[in-house]
Amino acid sequence: MESKAAGFVTYRLDSHHPPVLTEEEWLAWEELQERTNTADDPGVSLVPSQTGAWRRVSDLVPEENKQQITLRLDADVLEFFRSTGRRYQTRINAALREYVAAQKEAQESGSRQPVLTAR
Repeated sequence: MESKAAGFVTYRLDSHHPPVLTEEEWLAWEELQERTNTADDPGVSLVPSQTGAWRRVSDLVPEENKQQITLRLDADVLEFFRSTGRRYQTRINAALREYVAAQKEAQESGSRQPVLTAR
């Protein structure tokens, strides 16, 4: 282990000499194995729910379905999406797509109120 002046610590794991687990760590590991290696739960419960989270850009709508337009956005909205990195326009499209899906779901359920209105 090396300590650097900036307060960072780097640690390299040697696969030929792995660290030795304490008895407490072994018990925790075995409990985790028992909990996740059952027929009902092959470890899926450990994966956090992705509901409402951003998906990978590659999972979004293919390029051939897109049309090029000019769109005016509030500066803070544009700055937020740009700060998320490359392909921010695809994420803007995904946010709009989720809004459309919510509106359609509200219409199908008979709700007369829009899900979200502009300020």
